[in-house]
Amino acid sequence: MRSALHIILTVMALALPASAATARIVADSASRAPLAGASVFDRHGRLIGICSADGRLPYIAAGDYPATIRYLGFDELTVAGEGPDTLWMHERRTELAEVVVESKQHKMLHILAYVREYSTLSTYTDTVFMFREKMVDYMLPTVAGIRMDGWRSPRILTSKSYYRFTDAYGLDSVSDRCNNFFSWSDWVGISQTTAVPEALRRDVNATDTVRGRYSPSEIWVRHGDRITLDLNVLADTLARRRVPELSPFFRDEVDFEQLRVRLSYDASTVDSLTATDLTGYSLNIESNGRGRNMFKFNRADESFYVSTYAEVYIVDKEFITVKEAKKWQRLQGEAADVAIYEPDEAPELQPDIIRLIEQVMAVDHDMTRLALAPDRRLAGRNAVRPGPGQQLLKRLKGMLGLDGVAAQRKWKKQWHEFRRERIERNKGQ
Repeated sequence: MRSALHIILTVMALALPASAATARIVADSASRAPLAGASVFDRHGRLIGICSADGRLPYIAAGDYPATIRYLGFDELTVAGEGPDTLWMHERRTELAEVVVESKQHKMLHILAYVREYSTLSTYTDTVFMFREKMVDYMLPTVAGIRMDGWRSPRILTSKSYYRFTDAYGLDSVSDRCNNFFSWSDWVGISQTTAVPEALRRDVNATDTVRGRYSPSEIWVRHGDRITLDLNVLADTLARRRVPELSPFFRDEVDFEQLRVRLSYDASTVDSLTATDLTGYSLNIESNGRGRNMFKFNRADESFYVSTYAEVYIVDKEFITVKEAKKWQRLQGEAADVAIYEPDEAPELQPDIIRLIEQVMAVDHDMTRLALAPDRRLAGRNAVRPGPGQQLLKRLKGMLGLDGVAAQRKWKKQWHEFRRERIERNKGQ
């Protein structure tokens, strides 16, 4: 009996993939500590998963190699299918220009950042992968009593998106547009002040862990002036205060499976950290559903899965006056000429991402749009020139506001017909 059991276990061990038989660990080359939460991407640039609390790699299929490991503040690491059991990542030092407060009138902190994000929307039959680059800014008041709230969430100044669409039949296409918005990167902002644990205040090389109800919610690491904070928002309901912009989604029947944020600071004093000390942050969010009724035209019984990994690199900080801040505020909608500035610390793009960009750029977008036949119920109608009596009646209705009401009712009716038709069609798929 014992020998038979031994044979069964031996066969099972031989059947396991190489990556499962040998647990490979991702660790910091300087501190030798494992890097929990490091993000792992397949050869196509899609997020596979994250490293466990002890730094173990997630399962990587043979066809997904070479894989890429990313951890904010460290140089990117490429991993082959075979290699050492411990994968060492090297810390990358980020140097920002010194921020100087010129006078007491400079009461607003303006931050400019470069964002690189990778998002995937998956259903039973279709997958949409998106790579996006964008420039964003933040406006934070530095003193109380200012008659301007600013904004702590990233405001998009300019962006470029690249999509790849695949379905169950193997059809593959690319575009710079998508009808569904499914990225999570715009819902994580910057905190004004963050308290530092006592252990990090006493020692220039220290770590501290704050446990949540279910697992560690905060992991602090300090090396000299460099401080990093890893947040596991799902470890405790109190951790949600770190991402207040996402609070409505917890009430919108969105099932988050992963919600991690990593913040990197460079500070000479560590009693508390402010937005001035921030050098960048990354986020890793996985969810079943996206909320906000964004997928009305999907099949009624079809669930969808969304993952977003994003890196935010701070490229400029400046204290400005309230008057200057209001000028920046009015820039909304006028920033089409803002260039995308890629900082030196951003890693080189993966070959598959570069190919996706090249394929999208090669598409003749104008010809594609001209070839699309619009639904006339929504895009237009066959117009007939009205006679003198009809023109007079139209002017009278306009004076009474009747034509606008009728037009709005007609548009709503057409929209409901179009929506009902799409839902019925999707049910039959």
